[in-house]
Amino acid sequence: MAHRVSDIAAALGARFEGQGDLLVSGAAEPASATKDQLAMAMDPKYAEGLPQGQAQAAVVWEGADWRSLGLKAAIFTARPRLAMSGLTGVFDPGPGIEAEIHPSAVIHPSAEIGEGAAIGAFVMIAKDVRIGARARIASHASIAQDAAIGDDALIHSGVRIGTRVTIGDRFIAQPNAVVGGDGFSFVTEGESRVEAARETLGNPGDAKNQAWLRTHSVGAVTIGDDVEIGANSSVDRGTVRDTMIGRGTKIDSLVQVGHNVVIGQDCLLCAQGGVAGSTRIGDRTVLGGQVGVADNISVGADVVAGAGTVVLSNVPDGRVLMGSPAVRMDQHITMYKAQRRLPRLMDQFAELQKAVKLLMDKEQSRGS
Repeated sequence: MAHRVSDIAAALGARFEGQGDLLVSGAAEPASATKDQLAMAMDPKYAEGLPQGQAQAAVVWEGADWRSLGLKAAIFTARPRLAMSGLTGVFDPGPGIEAEIHPSAVIHPSAEIGEGAAIGAFVMIAKDVRIGARARIASHASIAQDAAIGDDALIHSGVRIGTRVTIGDRFIAQPNAVVGGDGFSFVTEGESRVEAARETLGNPGDAKNQAWLRTHSVGAVTIGDDVEIGANSSVDRGTVRDTMIGRGTKIDSLVQVGHNVVIGQDCLLCAQGGVAGSTRIGDRTVLGGQVGVADNISVGADVVAGAGTVVLSNVPDGRVLMGSPAVRMDQHITMYKAQRRLPRLMDQFAELQKAVKLLMDKEQSRGS
């Protein structure tokens, strides 16, 4: 679908100059943009590609001389990433789920399906499920008994929603996400080596032949409004109380959220991260890629953990972390610089050892 430059600018809350009635049907990098595409030239270094493409309109930086760039229209933005968010929303065609209930979908008679919901092929909806208005559910998804999903949800192919899971409005689940699987919780009849290792800090004694016994998950998962869960991510149900994810939180692909975890509002959990059971994470906290958080600890609000950080103990509000184990980011950088100097320091130390040994040998020879 084509949009006028003036309409796009209005949608972004930005100003434009030039031919506002020029139509564009998509966005592209400057060097590959066609005549009907809006070039993303939001920095001078990207504008260098404009002569290689055919774009007639572009999103440019404040103060850009768009006429000298050969454009017929320009949209000006002071915050490029925010503009990208709005533009992708304008041009995103969506997942292509037809506005109907596919005849191959299996829906229990007791399920409540909201007005305007679209349900794709081979979807399974169990007993007493509630689906909100205008929800879109792609093929091969399954919603288990007593689950409830709010309005305007988008559930992609292969998603699994477990029993008694409660989800708010505008939920997005990317392909093959699993919400409401059993938590990973097992116990032995006597004290396990893991428990003994924790108590003794690494001296658990002799191994005992004990089987692991399942602790069943009788809790569920409660998710607030405007939450997104990435492809192949998993949120486990609680053991007794619900695992909880607050409003506006976004979870990337390949993330594991353990049983009983409580995640606050507007958090970001990036790819390949994991939060172990019964941990609490405060509002607006950001965990970078491959961040691991240990069980039964508390991470405060407004915390930022850089990629690869391993959080093993409680974290106060507002702390910025990096490293394994996690320390303040500035402290980690100091430690990293010192670590990189270690080979040189060791060489210097070896030279000092040699010098000291020579001096000692001379003193001994004098004494004799």
